[in-house]
Amino acid sequence: MKIAAVSEDGITISQHFGRAPFYVVITIENGKIVAREKREKLGHAQFRSEPHVEETSPRGHGFGAESQSRHALMAAAIADCQVLLARGMGAGAYENMKDAGIQPIITDIPNIDDAVSAYLEGRLVDHTERLD
Repeated sequence: MKIAAVSEDGITISQHFGRAPFYVVITIENGKIVAREKREKLGHAQFRSEPHVEETSPRGHGFGAESQSRHALMAAAIADCQVLLARGMGAGAYENMKDAGIQPIITDIPNIDDAVSAYLEGRLVDHTERLD
């Protein structure tokens, strides 16, 4: 199993999915962390130079075709992961990750290792009330 966490420093989970510069991907075998790697992540820094199209989806921000395309690019880097940890995220990105087969979890635990342990112990809460 692989769990991805968005991060700015490799230790803590970023508060904003779109602004995080990379993923920390944790490989789990037999309930233990056996590997850790850093992967580049596309986000606001890369997309800000592109023309901004006003979204018209009745579901709100992050659900338009342009956003879905960007979210798909973000998900491609962690397509081999089953779970994505963030401390904040837009509702569109959250739903697009689910559509990509990745379970997003909005956690209030800042440390990556602590959040992974909580997930493995079945006590990690998904705080969907924090979705933008």
